[in-house]
Amino acid sequence: MDLLNYLGIGFSVALQPENLLYCFVGVFIGTLIGVLPGIGPVGAMSLLLPSTFKATPEAAIIMLAGIYYGAMYGGSTTSILVNIPGEAASVVTCLDGYKMARQGRAGPALGIAAFGSFIAGTISVLGLMLLAPPLARFALQFGPPEYFTLMVLGLTILIYLAHGSMPKALIMAAFGIVLGLIGLDTMTARPRFTFGRMELLDGVGLVPIVMGIFGVSEVLLNIEQVVRRDVLKTAIKGLLPTARDWKDSAGPIARGSVLGFLLGVLPGGGAVISSFLSYALEKKLSRHPERFGKGAVEGVAGPEAANNAATGGAFIPLMTLGIPPNVIMAMLLGAFMIHGVTPGPLMMKQNPQLFWGVIVSMYIGNFMLLILNLPLIGIWVQILRVPYKILFPLILLFCLIGVYSVNNSVFDIYVMLIFGIVGYLMKKFDYEGAPLVLAFVLGPMMENNLRKSLIMSQGDFSIFFTRPLAAVSLIMALILLISPFIPWLRKKRAEIPKDETA
Repeated sequence: MDLLNYLGIGFSVALQPENLLYCFVGVFIGTLIGVLPGIGPVGAMSLLLPSTFKATPEAAIIMLAGIYYGAMYGGSTTSILVNIPGEAASVVTCLDGYKMARQGRAGPALGIAAFGSFIAGTISVLGLMLLAPPLARFALQFGPPEYFTLMVLGLTILIYLAHGSMPKALIMAAFGIVLGLIGLDTMTARPRFTFGRMELLDGVGLVPIVMGIFGVSEVLLNIEQVVRRDVLKTAIKGLLPTARDWKDSAGPIARGSVLGFLLGVLPGGGAVISSFLSYALEKKLSRHPERFGKGAVEGVAGPEAANNAATGGAFIPLMTLGIPPNVIMAMLLGAFMIHGVTPGPLMMKQNPQLFWGVIVSMYIGNFMLLILNLPLIGIWVQILRVPYKILFPLILLFCLIGVYSVNNSVFDIYVMLIFGIVGYLMKKFDYEGAPLVLAFVLGPMMENNLRKSLIMSQGDFSIFFTRPLAAVSLIMALILLISPFIPWLRKKRAEIPKDETA
Protein backbone atom coordinates (compact mmCIF):
# COMPACT_ATOMS: atom_id res chain seq x y z
CA MET A 1 0.00 0.00 0.00
CA ASP A 2 2.90 2.32 0.77
CA LEU A 3 4.20 1.80 -2.76
CA LEU A 4 0.90 2.97 -4.25
CA ASN A 5 0.96 6.07 -2.03
CA TYR A 6 4.51 6.84 -3.10
CA LEU A 7 3.59 6.37 -6.75
CA GLY A 8 0.72 8.80 -6.23
CA ILE A 9 3.24 11.34 -4.90
CA GLY A 10 5.50 10.64 -7.89
CA PHE A 11 2.73 11.16 -10.46
CA SER A 12 1.54 14.34 -8.74
CA VAL A 13 5.09 15.73 -9.11
CA ALA A 14 5.95 14.38 -12.57
CA LEU A 15 2.65 15.53 -14.13
CA GLN A 16 3.06 19.16 -13.08
CA PRO A 17 3.27 21.27 -16.27
CA GLU A 18 6.74 22.64 -15.43
CA ASN A 19 8.15 19.16 -14.76
CA LEU A 20 6.53 17.73 -17.90
CA LEU A 21 8.17 20.52 -19.91
CA TYR A 22 11.59 19.88 -18.36
CA CYS A 23 11.16 16.14 -18.98
CA PHE A 24 10.35 16.78 -22.66
CA VAL A 25 13.29 19.16 -23.06
CA GLY A 26 15.60 16.62 -21.43
CA VAL A 27 14.62 13.65 -23.59
CA PHE A 28 14.56 15.79 -26.76
CA ILE A 29 18.05 17.17 -26.15
CA GLY A 30 19.23 13.71 -25.08
CA THR A 31 18.02 12.23 -28.37
CA LEU A 32 19.72 15.04 -30.29
CA ILE A 33 22.96 14.48 -28.39
CA GLY A 34 22.72 10.76 -29.10
CA VAL A 35 22.21 11.42 -32.81
CA LEU A 36 25.17 13.79 -33.15
CA PRO A 37 28.58 12.14 -32.74
CA GLY A 38 31.05 14.35 -30.88
CA ILE A 39 29.50 15.35 -27.55
CA GLY A 40 28.02 12.74 -25.24
CA PRO A 41 25.50 12.95 -22.40
CA VAL A 42 28.21 13.92 -19.89
CA GLY A 43 29.16 17.02 -21.85
CA ALA A 44 25.52 17.88 -22.55
CA MET A 45 24.54 17.55 -18.89
CA SER A 46 27.45 19.69 -17.71
CA LEU A 47 26.62 22.23 -20.43
CA LEU A 48 22.96 22.49 -19.39
CA LEU A 49 23.47 22.24 -15.63
CA PRO A 50 23.65 26.06 -15.23
CA SER A 51 20.26 26.42 -16.95
CA THR A 52 18.65 24.48 -14.08
CA PHE A 53 19.84 26.79 -11.28
CA LYS A 54 16.58 28.76 -11.28
CA ALA A 55 14.44 25.61 -11.54
CA THR A 56 13.13 23.47 -8.71
CA PRO A 57 15.28 20.46 -7.72
CA GLU A 58 12.61 18.13 -9.16
CA ALA A 59 12.58 19.87 -12.56
CA ALA A 60 16.39 20.04 -12.70
CA ILE A 61 17.00 16.34 -11.96
CA ILE A 62 14.12 15.26 -14.23
CA MET A 63 15.66 17.16 -17.16
CA LEU A 64 19.22 15.95 -16.57
CA ALA A 65 18.05 12.35 -16.17
CA GLY A 66 16.08 12.72 -19.42
CA ILE A 67 19.27 13.73 -21.25
CA TYR A 68 20.95 10.55 -20.01
CA TYR A 69 18.39 7.95 -21.07
CA GLY A 70 17.37 10.02 -24.13
CA ALA A 71 20.93 9.80 -25.48
CA MET A 72 20.69 6.01 -25.39
CA TYR A 73 17.69 6.19 -27.73
CA GLY A 74 19.31 8.66 -30.16
CA GLY A 75 22.56 6.72 -30.52
CA SER A 76 20.85 3.91 -32.44
CA THR A 77 19.70 6.23 -35.25
CA THR A 78 23.22 7.08 -36.44
CA SER A 79 24.38 3.50 -35.94
CA ILE A 80 21.66 2.18 -38.24
CA LEU A 81 21.58 4.94 -40.89
CA VAL A 82 25.20 6.12 -41.02
CA ASN A 83 27.22 3.28 -39.43
CA ILE A 84 28.64 5.82 -36.96
CA PRO A 85 27.57 5.32 -33.33
CA GLY A 86 26.25 8.54 -31.80
CA GLU A 87 27.06 6.98 -28.42
CA ALA A 88 29.68 4.40 -27.50
CA ALA A 89 26.80 2.31 -26.13
CA SER A 90 25.48 1.99 -29.70
CA VAL A 91 28.72 0.65 -31.22
CA VAL A 92 27.32 -2.89 -31.30
CA THR A 93 24.13 -1.71 -33.04
CA CYS A 94 26.24 -0.78 -36.09
CA LEU A 95 27.12 -4.43 -36.72
CA ASP A 96 23.62 -5.56 -37.68
CA GLY A 97 21.62 -2.32 -37.79
CA TYR A 98 23.55 -0.81 -40.70
CA LYS A 99 23.44 -4.14 -42.56
CA MET A 100 19.65 -4.19 -42.16
CA ALA A 101 19.52 -0.63 -43.53
CA ARG A 102 21.62 -1.62 -46.57
CA GLN A 103 19.17 -4.46 -47.18
CA GLY A 104 16.28 -1.98 -47.30
CA ARG A 105 15.14 -2.77 -43.73
CA ALA A 106 16.13 0.51 -42.06
CA GLY A 107 12.51 1.03 -40.93
CA PRO A 108 12.19 -2.25 -38.98
CA ALA A 109 15.70 -1.79 -37.54
CA LEU A 110 14.82 1.69 -36.22
CA GLY A 111 11.43 0.44 -35.06
CA ILE A 112 12.72 -2.52 -33.08
CA ALA A 113 15.45 -0.31 -31.56
CA ALA A 114 12.82 2.20 -30.40
CA PHE A 115 10.33 -0.39 -29.10
CA GLY A 116 13.09 -2.47 -27.49
CA SER A 117 14.46 0.64 -25.79
CA PHE A 118 10.98 1.54 -24.52
CA ILE A 119 10.32 -1.94 -23.12
CA ALA A 120 13.76 -2.11 -21.49
CA GLY A 121 13.41 1.41 -20.08
CA THR A 122 10.04 0.47 -18.58
CA ILE A 123 11.45 -2.72 -17.01
CA SER A 124 14.41 -0.81 -15.55
CA VAL A 125 12.09 1.82 -14.01
CA LEU A 126 9.99 -0.96 -12.44
CA GLY A 127 13.18 -2.55 -11.09
CA LEU A 128 14.31 0.78 -9.69
CA MET A 129 10.91 1.32 -8.09
CA LEU A 130 10.88 -2.13 -6.43
CA LEU A 131 14.53 -2.42 -5.37
CA ALA A 132 15.31 1.13 -4.24
CA PRO A 133 13.10 1.25 -1.08
CA PRO A 134 14.38 -1.99 0.56
CA LEU A 135 17.99 -1.14 -0.33
CA ALA A 136 17.58 2.35 1.17
CA ARG A 137 16.23 0.82 4.40
CA PHE A 138 19.18 -1.59 4.51
CA ALA A 139 21.63 1.27 3.88
CA LEU A 140 20.39 3.05 7.02
CA GLN A 141 22.45 0.54 9.00
CA PHE A 142 25.68 1.71 7.31
CA GLY A 143 28.22 3.77 9.21
CA PRO A 144 31.30 5.71 7.99
CA PRO A 145 33.48 2.52 7.75
CA GLU A 146 30.92 0.82 5.48
CA TYR A 147 30.55 3.90 3.28
CA PHE A 148 34.31 4.36 2.97
CA THR A 149 34.95 0.73 2.00
CA LEU A 150 31.98 0.68 -0.42
CA MET A 151 33.42 3.74 -2.19
CA VAL A 152 36.85 2.09 -2.32
CA LEU A 153 35.23 -1.04 -3.81
CA GLY A 154 33.22 1.00 -6.32
CA LEU A 155 36.29 2.86 -7.50
CA THR A 156 38.27 -0.38 -7.68
CA ILE A 157 35.58 -2.06 -9.81
CA LEU A 158 35.67 0.90 -12.20
CA ILE A 159 39.47 0.63 -12.43
CA TYR A 160 39.18 -3.13 -13.01
CA LEU A 161 36.65 -2.64 -15.80
CA ALA A 162 38.70 0.11 -17.44
CA HIS A 163 40.14 -0.83 -20.79
CA GLY A 164 43.89 -1.23 -21.08
CA SER A 165 46.48 -0.79 -18.38
CA MET A 166 45.30 -1.00 -14.76
CA PRO A 167 48.29 1.11 -13.58
CA LYS A 168 47.10 3.89 -15.92
CA ALA A 169 43.58 3.65 -14.49
CA LEU A 170 45.02 3.76 -10.96
CA ILE A 171 47.07 6.85 -11.86
CA MET A 172 43.92 8.56 -13.14
CA ALA A 173 42.00 7.65 -9.98
CA ALA A 174 44.83 8.96 -7.76
CA PHE A 175 44.92 12.19 -9.81
CA GLY A 176 41.14 12.55 -9.39
CA ILE A 177 41.37 12.09 -5.60
CA VAL A 178 44.08 14.78 -5.37
CA LEU A 179 41.93 17.16 -7.45
CA GLY A 180 39.01 16.49 -5.11
CA LEU A 181 41.12 17.50 -2.10
CA ILE A 182 41.87 20.98 -3.46
CA GLY A 183 40.29 23.72 -1.32
CA LEU A 184 39.62 24.08 2.38
CA ASP A 185 40.13 21.11 4.69
CA THR A 186 36.66 20.05 5.89
CA MET A 187 37.81 19.70 9.51
CA THR A 188 40.54 22.30 10.01
CA ALA A 189 39.39 24.84 7.36
CA ARG A 190 42.99 25.24 6.21
CA PRO A 191 43.71 25.70 2.46
CA ARG A 192 45.11 22.66 0.64
CA PHE A 193 46.80 22.63 -2.81
CA THR A 194 45.47 26.11 -3.61
CA PHE A 195 48.89 27.65 -4.43
CA GLY A 196 47.66 30.96 -3.09
CA ARG A 197 44.79 31.24 -5.61
CA MET A 198 41.57 32.57 -4.05
CA GLU A 199 39.54 30.87 -6.82
CA LEU A 200 40.66 27.44 -5.56
CA LEU A 201 39.50 27.89 -1.95
CA ASP A 202 36.16 26.30 -2.87
CA GLY A 203 37.91 23.61 -4.90
CA VAL A 204 37.95 22.93 -8.62
CA GLY A 205 34.51 22.87 -10.25
CA LEU A 206 33.09 19.58 -11.53
CA VAL A 207 31.54 21.20 -14.62
CA PRO A 208 34.80 22.72 -16.03
CA ILE A 209 36.66 19.42 -15.50
CA VAL A 210 33.97 17.28 -17.11
CA MET A 211 33.39 19.64 -20.04
CA GLY A 212 37.12 19.83 -20.65
CA ILE A 213 37.75 16.08 -20.54
CA PHE A 214 34.59 14.95 -22.35
CA GLY A 215 33.63 17.99 -24.46
CA VAL A 216 36.63 20.06 -25.55
CA SER A 217 38.97 17.05 -25.85
CA GLU A 218 36.44 15.21 -28.04
CA VAL A 219 36.25 18.19 -30.41
CA LEU A 220 40.05 18.41 -30.59
CA LEU A 221 40.27 14.69 -31.28
CA ASN A 222 37.60 14.76 -34.00
CA ILE A 223 39.18 17.73 -35.79
CA GLU A 224 42.18 15.62 -36.78
CA GLN A 225 40.08 12.68 -37.94
CA VAL A 226 38.39 12.35 -41.32
CA VAL A 227 35.00 10.72 -40.76
CA ARG A 228 32.93 9.73 -43.78
CA ARG A 229 29.18 9.97 -43.24
CA ASP A 230 27.30 8.09 -45.93
CA VAL A 231 23.75 8.92 -44.83
CA LEU A 232 21.30 6.39 -46.23
CA LYS A 233 19.44 8.07 -49.07
CA THR A 234 16.66 5.53 -49.56
CA ALA A 235 13.22 6.27 -48.14
CA ILE A 236 12.67 4.97 -44.64
CA LYS A 237 9.37 3.15 -44.45
CA GLY A 238 7.73 0.34 -42.53
CA LEU A 239 8.85 1.43 -39.07
CA LEU A 240 6.60 -1.14 -37.39
CA PRO A 241 8.49 -4.44 -37.07
CA THR A 242 6.86 -7.53 -38.60
CA ALA A 243 5.48 -10.44 -36.57
CA ARG A 244 8.65 -12.39 -37.44
CA ASP A 245 10.81 -9.53 -36.18
CA TRP A 246 8.90 -9.49 -32.90
CA LYS A 247 9.22 -13.26 -32.53
CA ASP A 248 12.99 -13.10 -33.10
CA SER A 249 13.40 -10.06 -30.82
CA ALA A 250 11.20 -10.94 -27.82
CA GLY A 251 13.84 -13.10 -26.10
CA PRO A 252 16.78 -10.75 -26.77
CA ILE A 253 14.79 -7.74 -25.48
CA ALA A 254 13.82 -9.57 -22.27
CA ARG A 255 17.34 -10.91 -21.64
CA GLY A 256 18.96 -7.60 -22.58
CA SER A 257 16.66 -5.71 -20.20
CA VAL A 258 17.54 -7.90 -17.20
CA LEU A 259 21.26 -8.07 -18.05
CA GLY A 260 21.52 -4.32 -18.65
CA PHE A 261 19.67 -3.44 -15.45
CA LEU A 262 21.89 -5.67 -13.28
CA LEU A 263 25.10 -4.42 -14.89
CA GLY A 264 23.94 -0.81 -14.60
CA VAL A 265 23.88 -1.16 -10.81
CA LEU A 266 27.57 -2.12 -10.72
CA PRO A 267 30.19 0.65 -10.64
CA GLY A 268 31.73 0.85 -14.10
CA GLY A 269 29.19 -1.62 -15.53
CA GLY A 270 27.41 0.95 -17.63
CA ALA A 271 25.58 0.85 -20.93
CA VAL A 272 28.54 -0.07 -23.13
CA ILE A 273 29.57 -3.25 -21.37
CA SER A 274 25.94 -4.38 -21.08
CA SER A 275 25.36 -3.89 -24.83
CA PHE A 276 28.52 -5.84 -25.73
CA LEU A 277 27.65 -8.69 -23.35
CA SER A 278 24.06 -8.78 -24.60
CA TYR A 279 25.28 -9.13 -28.20
CA ALA A 280 27.70 -11.91 -27.19
CA LEU A 281 24.94 -13.68 -25.23
CA GLU A 282 22.44 -13.57 -28.12
CA LYS A 283 25.04 -14.82 -30.59
CA LYS A 284 25.86 -17.73 -28.27
CA LEU A 285 22.19 -18.63 -27.69
CA SER A 286 21.13 -18.25 -31.34
CA ARG A 287 20.44 -21.30 -33.49
CA HIS A 288 21.90 -19.37 -36.44
CA PRO A 289 24.90 -17.45 -35.08
CA GLU A 290 26.21 -17.04 -38.63
CA ARG A 291 23.44 -14.45 -39.26
CA PHE A 292 24.96 -12.05 -36.72
CA GLY A 293 26.90 -9.27 -38.41
CA LYS A 294 24.85 -9.71 -41.58
CA GLY A 295 21.59 -8.03 -40.56
CA ALA A 296 20.14 -10.09 -37.70
CA VAL A 297 17.35 -8.21 -35.93
CA GLU A 298 18.38 -9.86 -32.65
CA GLY A 299 21.72 -8.05 -32.92
CA VAL A 300 19.83 -4.74 -32.74
CA ALA A 301 17.11 -5.64 -30.23
CA GLY A 302 19.30 -7.16 -27.48
CA PRO A 303 22.04 -4.50 -27.22
CA GLU A 304 19.59 -1.59 -27.53
CA ALA A 305 17.47 -3.05 -24.72
CA ALA A 306 20.57 -3.65 -22.59
CA ASN A 307 22.01 -0.13 -22.89
CA ASN A 308 18.66 1.48 -22.06
CA ALA A 309 18.01 -0.81 -19.09
CA ALA A 310 21.46 0.03 -17.71
CA THR A 311 20.44 3.68 -17.29
CA GLY A 312 17.69 2.74 -14.82
CA GLY A 313 19.97 0.40 -12.89
CA ALA A 314 22.58 3.15 -12.48
CA PHE A 315 20.12 5.24 -10.42
CA ILE A 316 19.90 2.62 -7.65
CA PRO A 317 23.34 3.11 -5.99
CA LEU A 318 23.10 6.88 -6.46
CA MET A 319 19.65 7.38 -4.95
CA THR A 320 19.87 4.75 -2.18
CA LEU A 321 23.54 4.89 -1.15
CA GLY A 322 24.59 8.30 -2.49
CA ILE A 323 27.40 6.59 -4.45
CA PRO A 324 27.53 7.30 -8.23
CA PRO A 325 28.39 4.16 -10.27
CA ASN A 326 29.59 6.07 -13.35
CA VAL A 327 30.56 9.55 -14.57
CA ILE A 328 27.04 10.49 -15.65
CA MET A 329 25.69 9.65 -12.22
CA ALA A 330 28.57 11.68 -10.75
CA MET A 331 27.24 14.66 -12.74
CA LEU A 332 23.76 14.01 -11.33
CA LEU A 333 25.24 13.81 -7.82
CA GLY A 334 26.75 17.26 -8.43
CA ALA A 335 23.33 18.52 -9.55
CA PHE A 336 21.70 17.10 -6.40
CA MET A 337 24.30 18.85 -4.22
CA ILE A 338 23.91 22.18 -6.04
CA HIS A 339 20.16 22.06 -5.35
CA GLY A 340 20.75 21.30 -1.67
CA VAL A 341 19.74 17.64 -1.77
CA THR A 342 21.96 14.78 -0.56
CA PRO A 343 21.04 11.49 -2.25
CA GLY A 344 21.25 8.43 -0.02
CA PRO A 345 19.20 6.23 2.31
CA LEU A 346 17.44 9.21 3.94
CA MET A 347 16.43 10.82 0.66
CA MET A 348 13.24 8.77 0.39
CA LYS A 349 12.02 10.08 3.75
CA GLN A 350 13.38 13.63 3.56
CA ASN A 351 12.58 14.30 -0.12
CA PRO A 352 9.90 11.81 -1.23
CA GLN A 353 8.60 14.26 -3.86
CA LEU A 354 12.00 14.38 -5.55
CA PHE A 355 12.74 10.66 -5.17
CA TRP A 356 9.44 9.38 -6.56
CA GLY A 357 8.96 12.30 -8.95
CA VAL A 358 12.21 11.41 -10.76
CA ILE A 359 11.31 7.71 -10.94
CA VAL A 360 7.83 8.35 -12.37
CA SER A 361 9.22 10.98 -14.78
CA MET A 362 11.53 8.33 -16.24
CA TYR A 363 8.49 6.22 -17.10
CA ILE A 364 6.75 9.22 -18.68
CA GLY A 365 9.99 10.16 -20.46
CA ASN A 366 10.15 6.70 -22.04
CA PHE A 367 6.68 7.25 -23.52
CA MET A 368 7.81 10.65 -24.84
CA LEU A 369 10.89 9.06 -26.44
CA LEU A 370 8.84 6.41 -28.19
CA ILE A 371 6.52 9.10 -29.61
CA LEU A 372 9.46 11.36 -30.51
CA ASN A 373 11.80 8.89 -32.12
CA LEU A 374 9.68 7.24 -34.76
CA PRO A 375 8.04 10.31 -36.39
CA LEU A 376 11.15 12.53 -36.15
CA ILE A 377 13.63 10.15 -37.80
CA GLY A 378 13.52 12.26 -40.98
CA ILE A 379 14.55 15.37 -38.99
CA TRP A 380 17.40 13.50 -37.25
CA VAL A 381 18.68 12.41 -40.67
CA GLN A 382 18.80 16.04 -41.83
CA ILE A 383 20.69 17.06 -38.68
CA LEU A 384 23.28 14.38 -39.48
CA ARG A 385 24.12 16.33 -42.64
CA VAL A 386 25.35 19.37 -40.65
CA PRO A 387 29.06 19.74 -41.56
CA TYR A 388 31.52 19.17 -38.72
CA LYS A 389 33.23 22.49 -39.51
CA ILE A 390 30.01 24.18 -38.34
CA LEU A 391 29.12 21.71 -35.59
CA PHE A 392 32.41 21.66 -33.66
CA PRO A 393 32.84 25.47 -33.27
CA LEU A 394 29.24 25.61 -32.01
CA ILE A 395 29.99 22.88 -29.43
CA LEU A 396 33.04 24.83 -28.23
CA LEU A 397 30.99 28.04 -28.02
CA PHE A 398 28.29 26.34 -25.94
CA CYS A 399 30.97 24.85 -23.68
CA LEU A 400 32.47 28.30 -23.06
CA ILE A 401 29.07 29.87 -22.35
CA GLY A 402 28.01 26.96 -20.12
CA VAL A 403 31.18 26.98 -18.00
CA TYR A 404 31.21 30.77 -17.58
CA SER A 405 27.55 30.88 -16.56
CA VAL A 406 28.08 28.52 -13.58
CA ASN A 407 29.99 31.08 -11.48
CA ASN A 408 30.47 33.97 -13.95
CA SER A 409 34.17 33.17 -13.64
CA VAL A 410 36.82 33.47 -16.34
CA PHE A 411 39.01 31.22 -14.18
CA ASP A 412 36.58 28.33 -14.84
CA ILE A 413 37.08 28.83 -18.59
CA TYR A 414 40.85 28.47 -18.10
CA VAL A 415 40.26 25.31 -16.05
CA MET A 416 38.05 23.87 -18.80
CA LEU A 417 40.59 24.63 -21.54
CA ILE A 418 43.43 23.13 -19.48
CA PHE A 419 41.47 19.95 -18.89
CA GLY A 420 40.44 19.93 -22.55
CA ILE A 421 44.13 19.67 -23.48
CA VAL A 422 44.73 17.17 -20.66
CA GLY A 423 41.77 15.09 -21.87
CA TYR A 424 43.05 15.20 -25.45
CA LEU A 425 46.48 13.94 -24.33
CA MET A 426 44.83 11.29 -22.14
CA LYS A 427 42.94 9.91 -25.13
CA LYS A 428 46.10 10.00 -27.23
CA PHE A 429 48.07 7.99 -24.67
CA ASP A 430 45.17 5.67 -23.75
CA TYR A 431 44.33 7.06 -20.32
CA GLU A 432 40.63 6.95 -19.46
CA GLY A 433 38.72 9.90 -18.03
CA ALA A 434 36.12 7.88 -16.09
CA PRO A 435 38.34 6.88 -13.11
CA LEU A 436 39.57 10.48 -12.79
CA VAL A 437 36.12 12.08 -12.70
CA LEU A 438 34.56 9.46 -10.44
CA ALA A 439 37.53 9.64 -8.03
CA PHE A 440 37.24 13.45 -8.08
CA VAL A 441 33.60 13.19 -6.96
CA LEU A 442 34.14 10.36 -4.47
CA GLY A 443 37.47 11.67 -3.08
CA PRO A 444 36.05 14.21 -0.58
CA MET A 445 33.34 11.73 0.51
CA MET A 446 35.94 8.98 0.98
CA GLU A 447 38.19 11.31 3.00
CA ASN A 448 35.28 12.44 5.16
CA ASN A 449 34.16 8.89 5.97
CA LEU A 450 37.75 7.72 6.53
CA ARG A 451 38.38 10.46 9.08
CA LYS A 452 35.02 9.86 10.81
CA SER A 453 35.85 6.14 11.02
CA LEU A 454 39.25 6.81 12.58
CA ILE A 455 37.69 9.24 15.07
CA MET A 456 35.20 6.51 16.03
CA SER A 457 38.03 3.99 16.56
CA GLN A 458 40.48 6.52 18.06
CA GLY A 459 42.89 5.99 15.17
CA ASP A 460 42.64 2.19 15.04
CA PHE A 461 42.49 0.95 11.41
CA SER A 462 41.17 -2.44 12.54
CA ILE A 463 37.66 -0.91 12.48
CA PHE A 464 37.61 -1.62 8.72
CA PHE A 465 38.23 -5.34 9.32
CA THR A 466 36.08 -5.96 12.40
CA ARG A 467 32.84 -4.79 10.72
CA PRO A 468 31.66 -7.55 8.30
CA LEU A 469 30.46 -5.46 5.34
CA ALA A 470 33.52 -3.19 5.47
CA ALA A 471 35.86 -6.19 5.62
CA VAL A 472 34.14 -7.96 2.69
CA SER A 473 34.29 -4.78 0.56
CA LEU A 474 38.01 -4.29 1.25
CA ILE A 475 38.83 -7.95 0.52
CA MET A 476 36.95 -7.78 -2.80
CA ALA A 477 38.74 -4.54 -3.71
CA LEU A 478 42.10 -6.15 -2.89
CA ILE A 479 41.33 -9.19 -5.06
CA LEU A 480 40.49 -6.92 -8.01
CA LEU A 481 43.68 -4.89 -7.53
CA ILE A 482 45.90 -7.98 -7.54
CA SER A 483 43.98 -9.56 -10.46
CA PRO A 484 46.73 -8.72 -13.02
CA PHE A 485 48.93 -11.19 -11.14
CA ILE A 486 46.30 -13.98 -11.29
CA PRO A 487 46.32 -15.52 -14.83
CA TRP A 488 42.63 -16.50 -15.17
CA LEU A 489 41.40 -13.16 -13.77
CA ARG A 490 43.76 -11.29 -16.09
CA LYS A 491 42.33 -13.23 -19.05
CA LYS A 492 38.75 -12.40 -18.02
CA ARG A 493 39.56 -8.73 -17.69
CA ALA A 494 41.16 -8.66 -21.15
CA GLU A 495 37.83 -9.76 -22.64
CA ILE A 496 35.91 -6.81 -21.22
CA PRO A 497 35.06 -4.25 -23.96
CA LYS A 498 36.05 -0.66 -23.70
CA ASP A 499 33.54 1.67 -22.04
CA GLU A 500 34.31 4.97 -23.71
CA THR A 501 31.53 6.83 -21.98
CA ALA A 502 31.81 5.61 -18.49
